[in-house]
Amino acid sequence: MLLTGVPARADSWRDRQWYFGPMRLEEAQQLGKGGAGVTVAVIDTGVDTRHRDLRGATVPGWIVTRDEPSDNVDTGPHGTGIATLIAGRGHGEGSGLLGVAPRSKVMPIRPVNDDLLVANGIKWAADHGAKVVNMSFDLESDQVLEDAIAEAFANDVVLVGSAGNGGGGVVDPAAFPNVIAVGSVGRDNRIASFSNHGPEVDLVTYGVSIPVARPGNKYDVSNGTSLSSALVAGGVALIRARYPDMRAEEVVNRLMSTAVDRGPKGRDDRYGEGQLDLVAALTAPRAEPSTPPASRKPAQNAATTTSTNDSGLPPFLIVAVGVLVLVVGVAVLMLLRARRRS
Repeated sequence: MLLTGVPARADSWRDRQWYFGPMRLEEAQQLGKGGAGVTVAVIDTGVDTRHRDLRGATVPGWIVTRDEPSDNVDTGPHGTGIATLIAGRGHGEGSGLLGVAPRSKVMPIRPVNDDLLVANGIKWAADHGAKVVNMSFDLESDQVLEDAIAEAFANDVVLVGSAGNGGGGVVDPAAFPNVIAVGSVGRDNRIASFSNHGPEVDLVTYGVSIPVARPGNKYDVSNGTSLSSALVAGGVALIRARYPDMRAEEVVNRLMSTAVDRGPKGRDDRYGEGQLDLVAALTAPRAEPSTPPASRKPAQNAATTTSTNDSGLPPFLIVAVGVLVLVVGVAVLMLLRARRRS
């Protein structure tokens, strides 16, 4: 969900990546090996893999509706911008756009207009080596997508989603459990007016006046939580490259626990746990993993499948006691009848 920006000249795009400074991305990229060895699935409108800033930055993806490998078409052109923010390599001598994780690989998955198709795309990406999934879109979803997300997370995939634009509530799939819902801040580190909010928000990062690539070796400047989600997804790739043994749950915990608190003290519905601090996330001491903040979000369609009893005893023990009482009762009854006959 990119918000249309104002085109600018294409010979100064590297200089326009102003967020590299405040995010300390050069240092983060050194710490995270540029995301080398990590594949990020971009579920979107497709990717122009021939863009000069994406040469060598993609792996074959999947067109779900045709059950065939993804080509180099971006039907949006949303996906190309997202892919470049994650894994852009630039071109020439310091020209073009660099992604947060310029040594990672992008796996294009499309389309994004149906929850079943997206669910199948997530499963395919996880089965084909993606360790991060970016979902910069909103979609009216149901249990099938929530289940696919839960399965991917259980299989060690970190999922990132855009909170949405318009200043309303957090949209699906970002609102689902096990998805890092990302909002936007401007250069002043204050929440952007368009950034959606609510109890599902987990993190924020920059999403205002961000340069993006367009198909056909073109560029633009845009705003939106889609961009913020892509920056976080690139950050996750750096963490997974630095700590290849780190499970998805610990990655999420690390992002939340190292975020810079913004707004009211502690977690709030606009900034979530705070603003992304990649260097802190990459250098914080390892700790025992615990339940990630993202999983605080309640399951939207979960059905009750277990029951409880006031005694607190295990069901098998209650049954065993009942059987024993019955056997004793029968034995006493037979003894009394025997005495009467005698």
